[in-house]
Amino acid sequence: MASPAPKSPEQSEKNRKYDRQLRLWGDHGQAALEAAHVCVINATGLGTEILKSLVLPGIGAFTIVDGKKVTSEDIEAIFFLEAENIGKSRAQVATQMLLELNSDVRGDYIDEEPEQILYNNPEFFNNFTVVVATSLAEKSLILLSQKLWELNIPLIVCRSIGFIAYMRIQIKEHTVIETHPDNETMDLRLDKPFETLKKHFDSINLDELGFRDHSHIPYLVILYKFLEKWVSNHGELPKNYKEKYQLKEMIRKGMRRDGSDAANSEENFEEAIKAVNTCIGRTEIPDNVMNILNCDQCINLNAKSSSFWIIAKAIRDFVENEGGGLLPLKGTLPDMIADTEKYITLQQIYFKQAVADAEAVWRRTLQLLRQLGKSSDSISERDVKLFCKHVSNIHVERGTCIAEEYDSKIFDATNLVQSLENPESMMIYYVVLRGVEKFQAEYNSYPGEFDDQVEPDIVKLKACITKLLSEWGCGPLAKDDYVHEFCRFGGSELHSVSAFLGGLAAQEVVKFVTNQYKPVHNTFIYDAVTSNSGTFFF
Repeated sequence: MASPAPKSPEQSEKNRKYDRQLRLWGDHGQAALEAAHVCVINATGLGTEILKSLVLPGIGAFTIVDGKKVTSEDIEAIFFLEAENIGKSRAQVATQMLLELNSDVRGDYIDEEPEQILYNNPEFFNNFTVVVATSLAEKSLILLSQKLWELNIPLIVCRSIGFIAYMRIQIKEHTVIETHPDNETMDLRLDKPFETLKKHFDSINLDELGFRDHSHIPYLVILYKFLEKWVSNHGELPKNYKEKYQLKEMIRKGMRRDGSDAANSEENFEEAIKAVNTCIGRTEIPDNVMNILNCDQCINLNAKSSSFWIIAKAIRDFVENEGGGLLPLKGTLPDMIADTEKYITLQQIYFKQAVADAEAVWRRTLQLLRQLGKSSDSISERDVKLFCKHVSNIHVERGTCIAEEYDSKIFDATNLVQSLENPESMMIYYVVLRGVEKFQAEYNSYPGEFDDQVEPDIVKLKACITKLLSEWGCGPLAKDDYVHEFCRFGGSELHSVSAFLGGLAAQEVVKFVTNQYKPVHNTFIYDAVTSNSGTFFF
């Protein structure tokens, strides 16, 4: 009787519930998500869509700040509201509806206008992981921006008016270890093999192998052997397409044929030929990583330095000593056609060296912690190993303060002026949205909000925009179509546009919370009519 097939490990109910997202950011990312507390200002259609996309994956807690009552316009724009909610606290109703989506999440609300909290209790925002603001008045936005900039708490400002969506991200400094690049460069060290790897490669003589062993040797061995011949003849690595093609031909000529079938070539050699473009290159520290290791925060640590910078300094010290000018080894190998024993042997060589490198960095990290007077358990060995594994793709995001965009004496409008030289640039939407904010601050309403005021509001909005452009040293808008369009919107939200931007904004919140993936750099604008989008930096 045949033995029963082995059962897969039992998944917990929680792992089954969040299975797909755990594949994206891992259990440590999920733990960070569940420990986060996000504040959303104003439960607009956009605000509730952002929260929906955070509640479903299991954000730890959220707080809504909104002093408005539900109106008939809210019913049209907010998916969660019904006619019977009209007149009730918008923050309270939205919180109750959102909590029904996920029992794991905690939610609270403050039934006050954001302006009141900013003026009367500014410390309220100190303990949030991320703050998201929608439809916030210009004066309040400036105050909130300055407050969160000082605290280095990420601020995401979103607007959805008609067919246009806008998102601006403010962060003083944000560090990312797991950036998840689309195309990750393999760390194979074929040009600079470490001692045990070189010893292993040198112990293999391809000419002395029988056909079976020759056709089952890992392709990394083949690449190393032929690269060694190439460097012996040319003095350096192949550096262009022509030279790499010549190396491929060398490998092809080293291929053997099975006597029983002349057409049956060695698949491992075919793999080696295909891998020339991706696996042959100079092993060096990427410029972006070198810039991080050489920046002031890394070199001059202090008692307030974050774990990221302490480990980065340990990496820097490793590079200058044990690493011999190179980063810690990743220790992972691509899959390849090879004899199982030969592949595992090679895999273990890389793995053991990666472990040794990570241990060296861990020792240096402990030494730095002692020097800084910090507890030895303030950074775990697991954190150091994770950093070493992803060190070639670490990223530091440094942004600009939103409040500075509203101060003409500080704001550098160079990028804005250059973008506006192109009449089709989406930067025009930023200009008009800033005009809408100025209009709102001056007249306490959105342009075109009242049907009988559309034509007069067009004139007023144009005046607001002209004043802004003059402050920035720009000429007038090429055409007034955009002004007319925004007045036609009347400040209204379209649910489909809000849902789209809500998903993107929630995605940025997850990036900040988990410290994974690179965030959008500064400003994002979306035009739902053309389905075009663009990012800009101020």
